[in-house]
Amino acid sequence: MEVEIQIDAGRKEPKAVIYASEITEEVNEAVKKLSGQAAPFLPGIAVLGPAKMESTNEIVQLLEPSQIYHIYAANQKIFAVTAHGEFRLKMRLYELEEQLKENMFVRISNSELVNLRQAEQFDLSLSGTICVKLKNREKVYVSRRYVKKIKAVLGM
Repeated sequence: MEVEIQIDAGRKEPKAVIYASEITEEVNEAVKKLSGQAAPFLPGIAVLGPAKMESTNEIVQLLEPSQIYHIYAANQKIFAVTAHGEFRLKMRLYELEEQLKENMFVRISNSELVNLRQAEQFDLSLSGTICVKLKNREKVYVSRRYVKKIKAVLGM
């Protein structure tokens, strides 16, 4: 990354401007470090078709964390589910978990995070697991390993 600093004696507080051809993980990290907070969006690559294959014609859309229902791993790739479809993310699940914990995302299995603000109902009747019904009518399941953590988050 190229860095340039200009000294302006009349300037009251520092200002950072990032020039980039696209939003990358490096740009997101720079924004996070400079602002002292997580980036307000995630770059997601539109998933076209059921195969979820890599494409040379990628469409990148900025996703607001509050609009994401859940994030899951499949075929060594990470996907975010929104009302507008599925998007492939270029971050690792543990990085997303750390970045999105402020936005009420919690891990429910080794391969999935769920946005608690998009959860509608928790069904505890299953033996040993919890079924989470999301606002988009999808159902995701908390693995037994994470049940205690979810109950603690929910104050149960």
